Amino acid sequence: MHERWPRATTDFASSIGGLGFRRLGRRSRADTARAGRRFRQNAAVPLPSESLRKLGFLTIGLFDGADPRPGHESTLEIIELGERLGFDSAWVRHRHLQYGISSPVAVLAAASQRTTRIELGTAVIPLGWENPLRLAEDLATVDILAGGRLNPGVSVGLPMRYDQVKQALYPDTADAEDFGYERVSRLLAMVRGEQATEAGGVEGFEVFSDRVQPQAKGLGSRMWYGGASLRSAQWAGEHGMNLLTSSVVKAEESEDFAEIQLSHIRTFRAHHPDGPRARVSQGLVVIPTDTASTEQRAKYLAYAEKRTPRTATPQGPARLMFAVDLVGTSAEIAERLYEHAAFREVDEVAFALPFSFDHDDYVQILTDMATSLGPALGWRPAD
Repeated sequence: MHERWPRATTDFASSIGGLGFRRLGRRSRADTARAGRRFRQNAAVPLPSESLRKLGFLTIGLFDGADPRPGHESTLEIIELGERLGFDSAWVRHRHLQYGISSPVAVLAAASQRTTRIELGTAVIPLGWENPLRLAEDLATVDILAGGRLNPGVSVGLPMRYDQVKQALYPDTADAEDFGYERVSRLLAMVRGEQATEAGGVEGFEVFSDRVQPQAKGLGSRMWYGGASLRSAQWAGEHGMNLLTSSVVKAEESEDFAEIQLSHIRTFRAHHPDGPRARVSQGLVVIPTDTASTEQRAKYLAYAEKRTPRTATPQGPARLMFAVDLVGTSAEIAERLYEHAAFREVDEVAFALPFSFDHDDYVQILTDMATSLGPALGWRPAD
């Protein structure tokens, strides 16, 4: 899918005072719908010829280390709510040696038994912490339990804080481990049913397979790569994966976030067997405030304001560029998204929930996404 309309020329960021949205009073759902219709009629930026096809969300699943069950239960309840609201997908982040979901596959196995329709994804599993064969078994098992709804997202690279964890993670092979794309290739081969070993056959009463078991039909086509660089986008396309783009990219050819992300999407599709039809999901941090309380609005704006300085220039040796968090009414956020060059190139999203909010905040944000923001983007909830 190539860009569906000309790029916007309006420098919206320059007019929004850092955060991007003026403070507005609470609107009714009907008010928001009318505002959305007015925007569609009057916007200077042309609208897509195709409406947003898939609406998803991403959560980190924080918990209290002294009492971890409530946090995990909250994550499962949020996924259940997402299904009731008609979201197409729910995604979970992955955190090791932190107070976030350390085993997303296990969490999604539980979610698969509480839901019937919503797709369940990981964004992303860092493969440096995983054995590809064992992970392939887990993914296939959960996909079968979920009835073919699993969308595993993965990435490669040195595990975070590797010098501090390598002896615990790989005590005998820390210096020999390959954390490059070959690790993904091994996982893909096993998920897609290629031969894993020469040791198939029968030994006594035991029957052995030379391929990973179980085999989950269709899972190989639902594998995603979380890429932040041109090289990763090209590699994912060449290997027939789907592409997850997030709120972080590497400033390689530009220092404009939307331009960088757009180049990744186009590079990915240029090298993918499906060409313009290759699937891409965008994952910006989006916080609608249509039904938020005064206290919630203040909290959300303060959260985004604190994070805004990092969006101005590339950060660190890797030159990472961060997207601005989008906070405001659904009509305002829709306007911001339609002006985003990379958003105009996709028809599915997994909006990221902020890390540190409360359960009630997530309920409000997801409800506004499904009832106001999604429709403003042309999306319709699943039946």
